Amino acid sequence: MHDTHLVDHGSGDLMSYAFDPELIPWVERLPKPDLSDVVRARALAQRMLAQLPPAPIPAGVTVTDTDAAGVPVRVYAPADRPTPRPALIYLHGGGFVTGSVESGHEEALRRTTELGVVIVSVDYRLAPEHPFPAGLEDCYTALEWTAARADALGVDPARIAVGGASAGAGLTASLTQLTRVRCGPPICFQYLAIPELDDRLDTGSMRAFHDTPLWNRPLAQLSWSYYLGDRTDLDGVPAAPARAADLTGLPPAFIAVCEFDPLRDEGLRYAQRLLAAGVGVELHLYPGTFHGCGVARDTAIVRRMTSDSDAALRRALH
Repeated sequence: MHDTHLVDHGSGDLMSYAFDPELIPWVERLPKPDLSDVVRARALAQRMLAQLPPAPIPAGVTVTDTDAAGVPVRVYAPADRPTPRPALIYLHGGGFVTGSVESGHEEALRRTTELGVVIVSVDYRLAPEHPFPAGLEDCYTALEWTAARADALGVDPARIAVGGASAGAGLTASLTQLTRVRCGPPICFQYLAIPELDDRLDTGSMRAFHDTPLWNRPLAQLSWSYYLGDRTDLDGVPAAPARAADLTGLPPAFIAVCEFDPLRDEGLRYAQRLLAAGVGVELHLYPGTFHGCGVARDTAIVRRMTSDSDAALRRALH
């Protein structure tokens, strides 16, 4: 059973959500992001990261900050695993506006260790200083760099996946579409966690969830207003991947959505469209959860979310 919990994010109007009971203490103490001031939003994201205990680098893992043809990347490699190894191009979240390679550092360390994959975490350019298509071009450059340096990285070029969370998952979806158009390096799998895909903001969940924790409709509106520049597409690939008319020929996907997330329905809709286009999809909807609830690592539902995504990546890459 899930408890109904009232959330007040400053509007004075309370909405009730049947959050997983283990998540309710987190809802009550999580900060309230505000993208109206980008500098403050980035500072808040950095403070949240700073409150987490530092993640030690496990034995047998190397971490290298380097330049990928002009794009900063952080490469995590399991030095004790035989080569060639699979690789994951990882794109951090943050509404296209905040975040960095530090955002996904702990997750990358864990996945490199437990899954035996090389992870290339991309420090792509952020909006509003660098609107679309700057960040997407950075992601494509990092993909090309990884494929071109497969031998040096100890990577199997036939087993390169791309993935991310939130805006990073939106960039992942766009990257698969761009790679298809440009006939770029083959992508074997796409990992889309709580993806931000559609600038039209017209789904039922997006209309309903205007005060949910960590992400809500007002934040989504600002996010897209910053990300969308003068250009609406790159080589025919739309800035918002949900607007793509043709999804055939894209790599198989893992898509995870949260029940009380304004992005929920666009993730569900995208999964249905991929299936209709003949693309294999593993879809998970987690009850009682909200966008970004992965911060509550010690809860049963988050452990299940992590286990499901790890299992899907393991099947796709090994």
